[in-house]
Amino acid sequence: MALEFYDLVLILLGVAVLGTGLLPRYVQQLPLSRPLIWVAFGFAIFSLPLGLPSLDPVLQGEFTERITEFGVIIALMVAGLKLDRPPGLRGWESTWRLIGITMPVTIGLAALVGWWVVGLTIPSAMLLGAVIAPTDPVLASEVQVEGPEGSDEDEMLDDADGGEDEARFALTSEAGLNDGFAFPFTYLAIAMALMGVSPGNWVGEWFLVDVLFRIAVGLAVGAGLGWVMAKLVFVEEISPEAPMARSLLGVEALGATLLVYGFIEFIGGYGFIGVFVAAVTIRNYEYRHAYYDPLHDVAEQAEQLTMAAIMILFGGLIASGLFAPLTWELVVASVLIVLVVRPVSGIVALLGFDRSWAERLVISFYGLRGIGTFYYLAYALNEAAFRDANVLWAVSGLAVLLSVVLGGITATPVVEEWLGESPEVETPDTSG
Repeated sequence: MALEFYDLVLILLGVAVLGTGLLPRYVQQLPLSRPLIWVAFGFAIFSLPLGLPSLDPVLQGEFTERITEFGVIIALMVAGLKLDRPPGLRGWESTWRLIGITMPVTIGLAALVGWWVVGLTIPSAMLLGAVIAPTDPVLASEVQVEGPEGSDEDEMLDDADGGEDEARFALTSEAGLNDGFAFPFTYLAIAMALMGVSPGNWVGEWFLVDVLFRIAVGLAVGAGLGWVMAKLVFVEEISPEAPMARSLLGVEALGATLLVYGFIEFIGGYGFIGVFVAAVTIRNYEYRHAYYDPLHDVAEQAEQLTMAAIMILFGGLIASGLFAPLTWELVVASVLIVLVVRPVSGIVALLGFDRSWAERLVISFYGLRGIGTFYYLAYALNEAAFRDANVLWAVSGLAVLLSVVLGGITATPVVEEWLGESPEVETPDTSG
């Protein structure tokens, strides 16, 4: 009996939902992560003779862009709701160092690797640097902030000085911001591809619109909409006592994510920045409110389901020949990006930072590549013609796979040995 494609899709969706609920019970203490398991599952299922279509991120660019876009915005909302540290120059010093130094240095070095080692043209090398810049808030959850504490404002203000979880905070806040701040560099690569590498053709419009205007809109409108959302959600006089209201506790997080992102994109700003800023604004509106738990939990469950789907498809891409263009030069480039470029960029940014070298090394090495890389690459290739699109996908995909393996196998031992902490056992009714 032949398996219909629709039936197979339902089976895969069922496995993803079931696995999202069950895997935290079984892999928490193992040197494995859920993304790694999903990639392996996707590779296995697409390698079987089930009649599944071959996946191609270039030919299926619109679908690739949209599903990864959704994954990124949900992850950004979750990252913002996790952070218990009020924004500030002092408390967020590690974040500013990573955004202001590590990200541009990573982009420059990755572009140099693409041009020198791989032999990419300047626009394609610039694009490689841009898409490699975003770090992922999901792939190494053991070294990310686990969730909102939501109980004591004084404790949160004390944490502004930098608490014991500085490495987790730095990686989570960096992942929340650099997913949006990498966008100007993606636009820079697109401008080079469309108008040539001469700065005189694009530098004025790029700097004024793609850098200043879009970032300002994302920051300002994100903060404003976050405040409005918080006013609507945290109304003490209105208690969700009706059965339907109780069953939908926390769903506002998804609504806020989609509304903020869609509106800011509509008016020309960076929606990724806006979503994260809105989430941080909501988190800082009322520290003690118990409603943060359902807000965070619903958003994180959506994040984990989306991540499972994308990682399964990533495994399917590998089975369909994503790495067919790989040569030893491309392999070397991917390894350099993950194991040299990012760590060196992180260490440079954190020189003089008042934390132990163990914390600084964890922050530097665990800026893992992930869904944001897929989104930016799909977006750029849909906007302009770049040479060696398949090569870009192969190098970027291998960098993400290395990140998945690195985060999945080493994160738990590193947390226990380097930071002296054991991750908490997750409860079955959350996605971790």
